[in-house]
Amino acid sequence: MSSRKDFSKDKVFLIDMTKCTGCRGCQVACKQWNQLEAEKTEFFTGEGYQNPPAMSEYTFTRIKFRDYQKNGQNEFAFYKEMCMHCNEPACASVCPVGAFEKTAEGPVIYKADRCIGCRFCMIACPFGVPKYEWSKGLPLVKKCTGCYSRVKEGMKPACAATCPTAITYGPRDEMIKEAERRLSEYPDKYIHKVYGMDQAGGTSVIYLTSLPFDELGFKPVTMRPLPGYTWQALRLVPAAFLTVGGGLSAISWINHRKDRLKKEREEAEAAQSTSESKED
Repeated sequence: MSSRKDFSKDKVFLIDMTKCTGCRGCQVACKQWNQLEAEKTEFFTGEGYQNPPAMSEYTFTRIKFRDYQKNGQNEFAFYKEMCMHCNEPACASVCPVGAFEKTAEGPVIYKADRCIGCRFCMIACPFGVPKYEWSKGLPLVKKCTGCYSRVKEGMKPACAATCPTAITYGPRDEMIKEAERRLSEYPDKYIHKVYGMDQAGGTSVIYLTSLPFDELGFKPVTMRPLPGYTWQALRLVPAAFLTVGGGLSAISWINHRKDRLKKEREEAEAAQSTSESKED
C-alpha cells in the first residue's frame, strides 16, 4: 500500500469520452504490447472481431458501447474500461504478500512471483478489475499494468500512444488543469463532468463525459481512500484466524512457487533440448 500523499506528478490518463470514436485501437495496442491471446469469445464476423464481453485474463482494456437517442436521432457513446490505478489502491491494502504496488510513476503493478492466489484483491477492488487465470492449472491474477515498462522509460502506455482522439497522458496536476479548462470552456458539452478525480481517494484515470456516469455503467464509489475501509474490516477478523490464515498462505506460497519454478525449469530444459537437436 502506498504511503505517499502527493500524487500530483503521477502519470495519469485523461479520457475524453466525447472524443472517443470507438475505433478500439487501444484494445489492439494493449493486446499486442502485453502479448495477450484472443479470447474464445472473440471471433471474426466479416465486419471485424466481436468485442470481448468483459475484461478478463485475455483483455486488460476494452471499449464499452452504449446507444441512446438525442434530439430524435440514434447516437452511440463509448468509453474505455481499464484499471483505474488508484492513488491508494484497495488491492494493495488487502494483499497479504505485497503482490501489488503503487509505483512512483503512477501505475499499480502486480508481482506474480509473490502471489499466493488468495484473490482478496478481486474482492477489494471497487471497479472489479483484477481477473483470475481460470484457464490455467497454476493461475495468477491478471490486470492492466499501465504499461509500466514503457512509462518508466519515458514513453506513453500503448493505448495512449495509439489513440487518435480521446486519450491525453501526463502528470496528474497537468491533466486536472486540462480537464478543468475543458469544463470551463465547454460547460454545455461536459454536462456530467468528471469521474476519477476524487473517486476512491483519486485515481490515475480521469474521465470527461456528456452523459450520466451511472447510465454508462460506472459504479458509484466513495470519495474516501478505500484502504481505510479495508483496515477497519481486517481488524474485525479474529487474530487466530489471521494467524492460521497467514500460516496457510505461507505454505501455499511456498508450494505455488515450487510448482512454478519447476514448470519454468522444465520449459527451459525443453527449449534447450530443442535448440541442441536443431544444431545437430
